[in-house]
Amino acid sequence: MFVTLGAVLEAMHGFKLDWYLAVGNETRRLLWRLAHAHGTFLALVHVAFGLCLAHVGERAPRIASGCLIGASIAVPGGFLLGGYGAQDGDPGIGILLLPFGFLLLLVASIGLARALRA
Repeated sequence: MFVTLGAVLEAMHGFKLDWYLAVGNETRRLLWRLAHAHGTFLALVHVAFGLCLAHVGERAPRIASGCLIGASIAVPGGFLLGGYGAQDGDPGIGILLLPFGFLLLLVASIGLARALRA
């Protein structure tokens, strides 16, 4: 999904779409690039999480998996929605998903670290 978002962003840049490249839309461009980058990064975190499950076996906390899924929706979604509603250099209201997403990512990381340590 986020690879497709990156391709769409590159296409908008390649076709020199004014509503995307205009100086007044710099915040939107930045936030959408951040959505693409964080979504791709969190997809790699999912792969790493899956590889770690072989080492923790039954001790794997289910809450860590759910939190990681939630973070993978909330973090890039917050950037994407924040860029969609950006006005006058300020992000849209969707940016409020970010703190929640990063909290979910923190809980998932701590849960997996504890399971690996045990």
